[in-house]
Amino acid sequence: MPPGELIPLLWESIRGQKLRSALTILGIVIGIASVVLLSSIGEGTRRGIASQFTQFGTTLMSVLPGKTETFGAPGSLLGTTRRLKLEDAWALRRVEGVREMAANVAGVAPVEAGEKSRKVYIYGVLHSGQDVWKWYPRVGTFIPDGDPYHIPAVCVLGPKVEQELFGNAGALGEWVRIGGGRFRVVGVMESKGTLLGFDLDDSVYIPIVRAMRLFNQDEVHEIHLDVAHYGEIPAVAERVKQVMIDRHDGEEDFTVISQSAMLDVINDVMGIITKGVIAIAAIAIFVGAMGILTITWVSVHERTREIGVMKAIGASDGQVLVIFLSEAILLSTLGGFVGVAMGIGLGSLLAAGVPGLRIELPATIVPICIGVSVVVGALAGVLPARRAARMDPVQALREE
Repeated sequence: MPPGELIPLLWESIRGQKLRSALTILGIVIGIASVVLLSSIGEGTRRGIASQFTQFGTTLMSVLPGKTETFGAPGSLLGTTRRLKLEDAWALRRVEGVREMAANVAGVAPVEAGEKSRKVYIYGVLHSGQDVWKWYPRVGTFIPDGDPYHIPAVCVLGPKVEQELFGNAGALGEWVRIGGGRFRVVGVMESKGTLLGFDLDDSVYIPIVRAMRLFNQDEVHEIHLDVAHYGEIPAVAERVKQVMIDRHDGEEDFTVISQSAMLDVINDVMGIITKGVIAIAAIAIFVGAMGILTITWVSVHERTREIGVMKAIGASDGQVLVIFLSEAILLSTLGGFVGVAMGIGLGSLLAAGVPGLRIELPATIVPICIGVSVVVGALAGVLPARRAARMDPVQALREE
């Protein structure tokens, strides 16, 4: 049957039973909308985390205290036998393939300016941190270069701290008190937003040794390395491990993790979540398929005399099969399109109503969903269509 005759016939059949058609595709709509919405949330989350990491460059490598198989936590939580020392950082700076090194210590302390006070994260850093993290002051300078044990009491404020303590007056050259000590403000960082829940703009940066004294610590929390070339990361990681093992008396009580490995872990986690979402949505799609099968089967029974008439005027078994199978596929495909539109619409509403929620529609999800809808309709409609095609026209015309 030519498409020009088939499509109007199918459309009239669906329009004639609007409520039944809507109920038939409901399961498909719910399943496809769930896949589109949750996949968009997952993709948006993945891209958001990836962008947070890659804003510091793509050649960053970190050394953390404690042995773990992923990108770990501070050694105190993992029971490491040896912490990272500032001397470890200097040793890693000399590893072949390392362009620059940074180390940091972090803690929470009050920052006071005049009558105003805020309790924020204080990061002890080296001058090289700005080059490793590709993050520079918006005004002023960063922590001075030189012997970390003799750097004066200076600090660099995050833009949010500057605004809260000094308003529009500007903080450059002013004095603040951090944990009881006086520090001169030499710079204000450019805005970076949050990283894994930590607001980098609501932080203060001071010389690393002064931070170690402030928090009464003799170790650094992390060492960051900027690798000269992206392709050298695996080789440099092995050299870094060997240097650290030699310095730690043959023990691998630390973790070396590259930025690309972090992103791989994130992608793996998001992939598992996506598969779980698809498995849950598959249940709704399966229910929708059963609905199409049932309704199409009932439709075949209700239209028995119509089938008899079609065959009596010369319609072949193949033409009857195509009509009923096409009806099932059309219903399922319509459900797919409605589900995609609903998923996109709900995603837009969520993005507008939930601050910080990132929604990104995966490039392949729409064609996959429509393809699944077509296949589901074909599989659900094949049995009723074959039943209609095999009817005896004489027996069909006798049906009341």
